[in-house]
Amino acid sequence: MNIGEVAKMAELPIKTIRYYEEIGFIQPKRSANGYRSFRVSDVHKLAFLGRARSLGFSIEDCRALLQLYENDTRASADVKQIAQEHLARIDAKVKELQAMRNTLSDLIDACAGDDRPACPILSDLATLS
Repeated sequence: MNIGEVAKMAELPIKTIRYYEEIGFIQPKRSANGYRSFRVSDVHKLAFLGRARSLGFSIEDCRALLQLYENDTRASADVKQIAQEHLARIDAKVKELQAMRNTLSDLIDACAGDDRPACPILSDLATLS
């Protein structure tokens, strides 16, 4: 299969597929003229990576998950640990975003939003930490 066909099947941009090849996630065969020739297994890996990235896993997490995916003797505990660590990072980010939201909401509530120049939003943004 050529890269265009694989891109459609894996639902990934061609640029992403080239990047994944560059960093060693896939190694398509090359014809004598240098064109990539993808196998069905490459499509599965690319779809796997696309799904993992859509869940927010980092490139390094994807590398580890892909190695585990390809290892028939893997322990599911190793996969679970990577997922749990990622979930902990997501939870921390959600907490951070919720704090940001609360602060911004409070500032918006404090702003009269009228024709006067006084604005607690701008005052807060200008405050030195």
